[in-house]
Amino acid sequence: MYPVLAATALSPNVTRLVVEAPRIAQVRQPGQFVIVRRGPDAERIPLTIADADAEAGTITLVIQAVGKSTMDLVEVAPGDSIADVVGPLGSPTELLTTGHAVCVGGGVGTAVVHPIAQGLAALGVPVTSVIGGRSREWVIFEEELRRYGPVLVCTDDGSYGRHGFVTDALRDLLDEGGVDHVYAVGPVPMMKAVSALTLPYKVPTLVSLNAIMVDGTGMCGGCRVSIGGVSKYACVDGPEFDAHQVDFGLLADRLTTYRDFEQAAVARRTACLLPALAEAAAR
Repeated sequence: MYPVLAATALSPNVTRLVVEAPRIAQVRQPGQFVIVRRGPDAERIPLTIADADAEAGTITLVIQAVGKSTMDLVEVAPGDSIADVVGPLGSPTELLTTGHAVCVGGGVGTAVVHPIAQGLAALGVPVTSVIGGRSREWVIFEEELRRYGPVLVCTDDGSYGRHGFVTDALRDLLDEGGVDHVYAVGPVPMMKAVSALTLPYKVPTLVSLNAIMVDGTGMCGGCRVSIGGVSKYACVDGPEFDAHQVDFGLLADRLTTYRDFEQAAVARRTACLLPALAEAAAR
């Protein structure tokens, strides 16, 4: 069992868990992930290691509650435990060693670019982060990223930072010149837009693909993606790939494979919770 030491709400449906996992904390590298199970019969969920403290023996996981399993996971309170945490898995990020890097994060993807910015800064590489959300309450990890360099914040509704998308701010940086590498993580449409934007500038761009994953060892084939027309497995060959080689259409299509099952599971979970909520309200 892996004790949860802290749980913090970062946005309306995003929670940060600090989990005791000393061996993983000591060896994890930027870009790597773990697969967790809330309990013995729970679904296996891949989560990027957003941060780690080797001395304290902890890792930080950031979870967006969008389905039954993630809803169950974010309800784990400090003092409780997670049954399984397997990792670190995946290939570490290929970090730039010289030049200027830009880390682009959209929504919960901002937590995924955090260890990349952290790793780049440790190598002495100047880092600028461009992060975004629908509105101010959806912007996460701003202060954490400011430890490693300037941060440009964008919101869709203009309630905080710059009004617009992360691609608007990224375009300005590219026009100014001096951008040697872009790392982007977020929703598939955002990563696709970043890829299309950086291509004519000939700026190498790396994206982290949130493919459906089961075992994390390349055996199930669920995380299959197409990179330059060649099938790869996000769990062992990635999760990061050259954005300009990714078939984003295929990725988006495969992400919908179990959508009906996920919606049905959420509906059943809600139905089970209603009697308990009604009883609590009546007290």
